[in-house]
Amino acid sequence: MRASTRIWIARILVGLVLLSNLYAAVSFLLAPNDYAPGFELKGEPGRVAVLGTAVLFIMWQVPYVFALVHPLRQRTALIQAAIMQGIGLAGETWILQGIPEAHSTLRGSILRFIVFDAAGLLLLILALLLTHHSRGSVKES
Repeated sequence: MRASTRIWIARILVGLVLLSNLYAAVSFLLAPNDYAPGFELKGEPGRVAVLGTAVLFIMWQVPYVFALVHPLRQRTALIQAAIMQGIGLAGETWILQGIPEAHSTLRGSILRFIVFDAAGLLLLILALLLTHHSRGSVKES
């Protein structure tokens, strides 16, 4: 496969993760009261907690944007995005272990984050592998 093709595939993979992360953020921003019960929260504290999470989701996307622009030239941003995704997956897995079985709704919400972040991490690792094999063989794509 040509190096320029690998870079475009890497862009698509990063873009899929970025779009899914932003979709989650926008969903939380537009309807925080719909998501608060999934965290066993309600009322104004629940609304604000979900809004805060949405802002964090958006803020965490900065390296993904740079990696999307050019995953080879911005390889550091791609590496940062993959590390962030991995930290999220590890942290959520750790959090899930501490949630008692009686909190099935909360456990379900955290489990969805685990699946979501695991899929994103897989796509980012694939993008890293694609760009690793392109290093030195492409000037500007």
